[in-house]
Amino acid sequence: MTSRPPTGLPDAQTFLWGTATASYQVEGATTADGRGPSIWDTFAALPGTVRDGKDGSVACDSYHRLDEDLALLDRLGVDAYRFSVAWPRVVPQGVGNVEGRGLDYYDRVVDGLLERGITPMVTLYHWDLPQALESRGGWLNRDTAEAFADYAMVVTERLADRVGLWATHNEPWCAALLGYAAGVHAPGRTEGTRALVAAHHLNLGHALAAHRMREAGAGDVGIVHNLNTVWPERPEAADVADGVDAIRNRVWIDPLVDGAYDERLRAIAPELADPDVVREGDLDLIRGSADWIGVNYYTPDRPDVLDEGEVDAGAAAAYPGVEGLTFRPRGPLTDIGWETDDRALTELLVATHERTGLPLLVTENGAACVDAVADDCRVDDQDRITYLRDHLAALERAREQGADVRGYVCWTLLDNFEWAEGYTKTFGLVHIDPETQDRTPKASFDFYADHVARHR
Repeated sequence: MTSRPPTGLPDAQTFLWGTATASYQVEGATTADGRGPSIWDTFAALPGTVRDGKDGSVACDSYHRLDEDLALLDRLGVDAYRFSVAWPRVVPQGVGNVEGRGLDYYDRVVDGLLERGITPMVTLYHWDLPQALESRGGWLNRDTAEAFADYAMVVTERLADRVGLWATHNEPWCAALLGYAAGVHAPGRTEGTRALVAAHHLNLGHALAAHRMREAGAGDVGIVHNLNTVWPERPEAADVADGVDAIRNRVWIDPLVDGAYDERLRAIAPELADPDVVREGDLDLIRGSADWIGVNYYTPDRPDVLDEGEVDAGAAAAYPGVEGLTFRPRGPLTDIGWETDDRALTELLVATHERTGLPLLVTENGAACVDAVADDCRVDDQDRITYLRDHLAALERAREQGADVRGYVCWTLLDNFEWAEGYTKTFGLVHIDPETQDRTPKASFDFYADHVARHR
């Protein structure tokens, strides 16, 4: 085991360049070495939930190909690698028995990074909730927040001698609203505004874990959000845009900064005004519980009101309680249908810095593109390079405007299982042959490697 003083959040004069993956999207080996089932194993097995009918049982096989992936990181020349720990690989039933073989795997990840001079950035929850906990209510059950804090301490006790930069949750908006309201992500439930109960329990789980981890000397503990700019499409959309901002942004940031849920949010979701849900002391615990904020950014939101006769069931489901809502992205769009506008990243970083006063890391940014694979498996993805170049420039503009941004993490190292899109959308810097699992860096890999080398 490699042991050295852990590296935490960089200071304001230092900048981390990194890339990222997530456990269910790349590891595979979903039944290996005692790993328990996750909600994504269950969800992906249901007909019609994943676009191509596939799952993460093999994914990129990173559980067995760790050395290959570490070599790619070394070649890329990054300072940091953001990866997530699979809760069911470490605590298979969510609580109780700890699986040492799972912890052994993450030992190997951390040690392999440190041997190459790469800072580990560990995310504790990237959506793969143990199915046993979902069977008891999942994030709608307050006990899950306590279980998460216990699991976080298991990982902390194993890795904190070498890891000093932690995120509790990744994009809890997706876990709560796509998972418990829209039903398009695991666990596939459609609970309407009760999904905001899940949001509160995610906030609470973060705070419980962060305080305990910090007391144990874990280092710098933050949380990663897919916050977004909200640009109303026309003046008449101001009210629905405020509802979008409440559910997308304020439900996460207001408790962290102010220790409160605002009036509009409590009107949308009366559950957040229920003292049996938001109990005395909860918001005090959440306030000030993050040392840093991770910002995942891909595309701006352009909310609008529905025209007469128009229906948008997807928007209504993902933003329950916001009546008459649709979104109207403007071109050009990426392959997943997301608008590309780098100005929104600048605006978002500056606004988040001003609102929170916390150091920021761009923890995900990248583009899904239609990758034309040549006979030698090479991909000349100039559209992805253009996206990255524009957004890296937007990052620099935000820093010039005073945003305290201390790192940029490109999403993602490898083409992988893209959740409900299956393997139909590719974000990777590295092409994966689905038959052989051979890894071939794309043109964007070389572009990013060159950028990192020139800006160190």
